[in-house]
Amino acid sequence: MLTEQWSLAVAEAGGIADPSGLATLTDWVPAKVPGTAAEALSAAGRYDPENPRALHDKDIWYVTDFAADVPGTRVLRFDGLATIAEVYLNGEKILESRNMFLGHEVPVELRPENRLVLCFRALQPALDEKGPRARWRPQLATSQGLRLVRTTLLGHMPGWCPDVHAVGPYRPISLIDTSTPRVTAREIGARLDGSGNGVLTVSAELGGIDDAPVLECCGMQADMVHGEDGLWSATLTVPDVKPWMPHTHGEPVLHAIRIRCGDTNHDLGRTGFRTIEVDRGADGNGFGLVVNSVPVFCRGAVWTNADILRLPGDRESYRPWLELARDAGMNMLRIGGTMTYETRDFFELCDELGILVWLDFQFANYDYPVKDETFVETVEAEARYQLEVSQGCPSLAVLCGGSEIYQQGAMMGLPESRRKGPLTEEILPAISRDRRPDVAYVANSPCEGALPFSPNAGIAHYYGVGAYQRPLEDARRADVRFAAECLAFSNVPQAETLAEHLPVKPGHDPRWKARVPRDRGVGWDFEDVRDHYFRQLYGLDPAAVRYGDPDRYLDLSRAVTGEVMAATFAEWRRERSSCRGALVWTFQDLLPGAGWGVVDATGRPKPAYYALKRSFSPVQVSVTDEGTNGLSVHVVNETAGCKPLVLTLSCLRDGRVPVVSGRRELELPPREAQEIAATDLFGAFFDVTYAYRFGPPSHDVTVARLIDPATEEVLSEAFHFPSGYPQVRRPLEIEGDLEAAGDGSWILRLKTTGFAQSVHLDVPGFSISDDWFHLAPGAEKRIMLTLSAGTDPETQPAVQVTALNGLAAKI
Repeated sequence: MLTEQWSLAVAEAGGIADPSGLATLTDWVPAKVPGTAAEALSAAGRYDPENPRALHDKDIWYVTDFAADVPGTRVLRFDGLATIAEVYLNGEKILESRNMFLGHEVPVELRPENRLVLCFRALQPALDEKGPRARWRPQLATSQGLRLVRTTLLGHMPGWCPDVHAVGPYRPISLIDTSTPRVTAREIGARLDGSGNGVLTVSAELGGIDDAPVLECCGMQADMVHGEDGLWSATLTVPDVKPWMPHTHGEPVLHAIRIRCGDTNHDLGRTGFRTIEVDRGADGNGFGLVVNSVPVFCRGAVWTNADILRLPGDRESYRPWLELARDAGMNMLRIGGTMTYETRDFFELCDELGILVWLDFQFANYDYPVKDETFVETVEAEARYQLEVSQGCPSLAVLCGGSEIYQQGAMMGLPESRRKGPLTEEILPAISRDRRPDVAYVANSPCEGALPFSPNAGIAHYYGVGAYQRPLEDARRADVRFAAECLAFSNVPQAETLAEHLPVKPGHDPRWKARVPRDRGVGWDFEDVRDHYFRQLYGLDPAAVRYGDPDRYLDLSRAVTGEVMAATFAEWRRERSSCRGALVWTFQDLLPGAGWGVVDATGRPKPAYYALKRSFSPVQVSVTDEGTNGLSVHVVNETAGCKPLVLTLSCLRDGRVPVVSGRRELELPPREAQEIAATDLFGAFFDVTYAYRFGPPSHDVTVARLIDPATEEVLSEAFHFPSGYPQVRRPLEIEGDLEAAGDGSWILRLKTTGFAQSVHLDVPGFSISDDWFHLAPGAEKRIMLTLSAGTDPETQPAVQVTALNGLAAKI
């Protein structure tokens, strides 16, 4: 790849026509390729990503010089140029591109010494151009011209993300020697047949190879045949193959593929065999994924970007984020239509980690000019190119025509015939069927129902609990079938992140508010949404708490969004729920602060992340308040094996004294959920939910536990507060001990004699497996402490414990 010795300079828009005028530029800075202009300028001290300046009103020039040991014919490959780009080799223009999402291969003749020049023309003039009249004008982004130019919306959505403009060669540039043997896979299809056999189909372009190619996988092989299209193709069958499953429901088994030509093997990477079907439910209005005949409750989040400054696409940048998603029990990530496409490395890591991917084509909100033949041609090329990126990747599960296009038209009062169109109903589904027939296609997100945003049919963007400030019960009342977005809150990060990156008080400090997400043109933000549930759950005035004790306000705010998310997923994962999946908005922040992400921009999990981690466990217990029907206990086993379990339920007075208890041994079958009434566990009536109110409450917290009978380990816990959360703060009664676990890791064991609410662990130099959890008497809590990067391996953890209803203590 051409990665070295690049320089960058900024010029006035249109000031330099071609490379012959570059001598007038004197202010050059080093640049990385792949990379962005913002990244290079930031490294040179010329750009502040936290207070970004506009780049779309400038021309950006990149230059590199390189030698060719053997002059002659080569192919220059450009995997992504953002956005209006001109490419010059040795003074000659060899390429023009106006699509950030489209790759290019250009045959060239190299000299002994060569100069490659890239010019990224100012985008603003293109955004200012007039196009076909739009039927609606969304407020999402700053320019209506973004519907005419194929570029990311990142950097153009005030209140959603920082105004960091994507400019530059953000994907690799490669020089391909056409004289050497090479194999380029154009199609890799892997599926299961009805008998459990794997069926692999591969088509590839071969160059510089004389030997007959043979396709090999799992010890099987098939001779490849040369077709009229110039590609070599073969199909082979692998008997009784081990299938790929999302990690929550099985093992993401991958199998190596290669093409053997004589004595030379050409690696095509790995694939997994699986089937994906859509279950519409008994009434035909649902949406759920069935993987290898197993219904999968999809849960996770909407992916934003690993780094908005760099727009990276390499495994090293993706891995820590994707491992956090896997570790949280997320089995699906959605790349929304307001973001950007990710690289093959992203999909291969999701393959490896067992994470399903929902991929929106990069269209959102706008009325796109589908009557423009040039626009349609570039969109078709873009879609084919992007689907070639993920060939053979079993993680890709859903393709979607974009985000909130139908919703935007419907909210403007347009009938269905005018808000739908050939882009999402004809063009994109046809290409999807051709390039990835193994993947489900959804026309738009949201869609279906009486209106496209009605949550009781098809795909929803559900913000009833959240932005619309509906009570928690609305999560059931709305009859959500599949939420491709939901539960957007201003999630407060850990105190360490704020101390390092945003050391200001919450509320009205403009630096704080600048990091709180908001929609354009409204009089509220997502901190107001969080404060609404702060008041509802804790019975406290958030403004008064913030005024008198800002640190306590932050702690309560950290906990409350996780409590709301946990209660909502308890509704959606229960046996009788119609919901078959939900993705939280969003996975990660783009700047440190109280953004939507459940992981902050530094990669540190927020308290909400841990709440989701507990809610997403494949073996789980949860509880729901059914009013005068009492408390329902819900147990789930998504694994492939039968689970022997012990279920316990205890009602505690003063958070310590059991008033009534129940216990049941279970043999929970694979892929099964059960609902059990609390009174069935007690064997008699008891007002667990305090619905009948025959006198004062006899207890203040109910604790449900699932226990592994072989190890006595607590696998999952759930809590119910019949009279609300504790209001009195007391000295903590927590005991703990540490045990070395090898490789610098430690096991922390905690016990308590009195209920502790939202326990937070501060362990400098270590990452922790759980945080902001409730701790009740009667069982031990085990937390894994893992050395953080840069921590001395000999360091022994120093643990400080706090709880919302207690005072700080040290372990």
